[in-house]
Amino acid sequence: MSAPHTDVEQVEAANTAFYEAMERGDFEELSALWLTPADLGVDEEYHDPADTGVISCVHPGWPVLTGRGEVLRSYALIMANTDYIQFFLTDVHVSVTGDTALVTCTENILSGGPAPADGAELGPLVGQLVVATNVFRRTPSGWKLWSHHASPVLAESDDENGESGVNGVNPDDGPLA
Repeated sequence: MSAPHTDVEQVEAANTAFYEAMERGDFEELSALWLTPADLGVDEEYHDPADTGVISCVHPGWPVLTGRGEVLRSYALIMANTDYIQFFLTDVHVSVTGDTALVTCTENILSGGPAPADGAELGPLVGQLVVATNVFRRTPSGWKLWSHHASPVLAESDDENGESGVNGVNPDDGPLA
């Protein structure tokens, strides 16, 4: 077993590699970062991968995706439909217990879609704030993603009277006018 500070550094590096692979649109690298049944010593010929160490992913607004096929297909779709994406991670916290690591962070995302019909180089850039939990498992080939769960952060807003609310709802009064 490695030293605790080394584990934390290795998990931080694996977490960073995950976001960098997304930014580059490197599907092969992204796929290699996710846990496989073979990483757990499971012979897929004789065991259903869904029975052992199944991976999962929740993108903001999506249902739970389970298994390598569903999870990796979702990333292929995101990469195919996003011309530009950049993650600025803040509030990163890593906790390692044995062969499992938990990373929580805030994803400050800047993304742009396909170019509009008028021929501009890139669609409008959109910012999004998402909180994420990434669970990693130690394998013989390093730390691999076991689960990624991301949820949008509710944006605070003020109505015309200067009253605060979250996503247009004032928790004291109900919907803002």
